[in-house]
Amino acid sequence: MFRTPLTLFRTLAIAEAISWTLLIAGLILRATADLSIAVTIGGGIHGFVFLAYGATAVLVALNQRWGLGPAAVAIVSAVIPYATVPTEVWLHRTGRLRGAWRLEAGDDPRDHRPLDRLLRFFLRRPWVLGILILAAVALIFVVLLVVGPPGGKG
Repeated sequence: MFRTPLTLFRTLAIAEAISWTLLIAGLILRATADLSIAVTIGGGIHGFVFLAYGATAVLVALNQRWGLGPAAVAIVSAVIPYATVPTEVWLHRTGRLRGAWRLEAGDDPRDHRPLDRLLRFFLRRPWVLGILILAAVALIFVVLLVVGPPGGKG
C-alpha cells in the first residue's frame, strides 16, 4: 500500500490537514450551536492523526536520513493548521522524499549502525512495524486523554 516513503508521508500529511478541518469545524459548532460533542469528536480524530503523522515523520526522516532541520520542520508542521501539505510539497521538491524504503544494507557505512539495522528489520516486516506504531500512537493517545485537553477544559 505504501510502497515508498513519499506515498506514506503524503497520505499522512493530507490526513493531518483534513483532521485540522474537523477540529476547526468542531470549534465553530461549539461556539455557534453549543455542540461541545463536535470538539470532542473532531479533536479526538485530530489528536490521533496528529500523533500518527508525527510517528510517520520520524520513520520517514530515519529512512531518508534527513538532518535535524528537515525532520524538525516536518514534525513541527503538524502544529500549524494545514502546514503539513506545503511541508510535504517542499520535502518532495527538494528530493527528500525520493527513493524507496531502505530494506537492504548498501555500501554506505551508516547502513551498519544499530539504528539502521533495526529500521531495516522492521521495514522488512511492515505489518509488525504498523502494529507497533499503531500501538504506540494509541497508548500515547490514551495517556493524553487521561491527562485531559490543553487548558484543562474540554
